[in-house]
Amino acid sequence: MAPLLAGTVIGTILIVTGIVLAYIALATPALNAVLPSGRLNIGQMATGVLVWSIALVGPAALVLVGASRLVRILTTLRERTPRRSATLRALDALPDDVVVARGLTLPDGRAVSDVVLGPFGAAVLRELPPAPVTRIREGRWELKGRRGWLTLENPLDRASRDAERVRRWLGHDDADFVVKVYAAVVGTGWNIARTSDCAVLAPNEVAAWISALPPQRSLTEGRREQVLDLVREAAG
Repeated sequence: MAPLLAGTVIGTILIVTGIVLAYIALATPALNAVLPSGRLNIGQMATGVLVWSIALVGPAALVLVGASRLVRILTTLRERTPRRSATLRALDALPDDVVVARGLTLPDGRAVSDVVLGPFGAAVLRELPPAPVTRIREGRWELKGRRGWLTLENPLDRASRDAERVRRWLGHDDADFVVKVYAAVVGTGWNIARTSDCAVLAPNEVAAWISALPPQRSLTEGRREQVLDLVREAAG
């Protein structure tokens, strides 16, 4: 962050310096004071051309260099800013008793998709790949890459397996209850049927689907807190 801050300061100084020099050169008599006057010889004419060149080109160059530096810094900041997926943006409207967990790593060492926790239990959400570069042929999913079509794991199967992994994890040996875990894939431009284990949703359907999940009566407030503690530990 310090290099970005220093670069911002330098870029701003360059732009301000260029504007000030341009004002001094064009709006004040300072430039005339340093230019040779009267009948000029070749050397004086060359000096005058050089002074004018510096006065005109110098400020513009400073402004351009400063602006270029600021643009690069802005681009870097945008690249470093985490982008929220359409799925997460769709969950903003959910009530406060619904929690979204990202970046979880289960005890088996493998990461899991986004997990939504609420009175219903848990739901695993997995985003579908972009439809324009994905196809399904004879039941096989394929993703278009630079070297052609590559085999892709079925996202619905993957979401269902993730949900089962989360269910086993939340129902560990020390727990005296079982958490219901649902699975869904989310994407746009798709026309695929849901399975018995996995729903297929558009981003604008996610919040309504979560809200419609029935509350799990056995998941009391105390048990929900145990589940949240386990998730917080995994998010670590």
